[in-house]
Amino acid sequence: MNAKSAISKEIFAPHDERMLGAVQVKRRTKKKIPFLATGGQGEYLTYICLSVTNKKPAQASITKVKQFEGSTSFVRRTQWMLEQLRQVNGIDPNRDSPEFDLLFENAFDQWVASTASEKCTFFQVLHHTCQRYLTDKKPEFINCQSKIMGGNSILHSAADSVTSAVQKASQALNERGERLGRAEEKTEELKNSAQQFAETAHKVRLRWDK
Repeated sequence: MNAKSAISKEIFAPHDERMLGAVQVKRRTKKKIPFLATGGQGEYLTYICLSVTNKKPAQASITKVKQFEGSTSFVRRTQWMLEQLRQVNGIDPNRDSPEFDLLFENAFDQWVASTASEKCTFFQVLHHTCQRYLTDKKPEFINCQSKIMGGNSILHSAADSVTSAVQKASQALNERGERLGRAEEKTEELKNSAQQFAETAHKVRLRWDK
């Protein structure tokens, strides 16, 4: 089981939530930590996760999840409701870049994703989720590539793939129906021919009996 599947199962499923996407990140700038809070837990991996509740009305949220060195389990840290997200900054709209910023009502974080493609995938899911679950105060997406916002997103590509598969299946069924129809017509013709042959043979036999 990969890390994202484990996070979904361990962090969100027990709370009746469904994880929609996640991106592994590290800070672009080191965060100042009070002296008394340092030490103890060592290195860790950080994931920014997007989830939605299964209960209606569905509520989406963004959660910071950490996995500390030497541990196989994950720890839920800060969580924001999606309504608290004010701005998503893709940093550079002209190239694939792993850097991005998230601005919330009461927080601002500067991140670097593990890869540019992982960031792009997360942004596409995040943008789609904002459009679906937020009616007012949608966050501003700035400095983002057009493929994140529009027709080239993986979500649209997936939808196109499904549509194409349905069309192919429908065409195959139609072709199969036509073949079955032709087979039924041929069977009916053979049946009629056999019936005519039987009737003719019966009449010939009657003549010979006379």
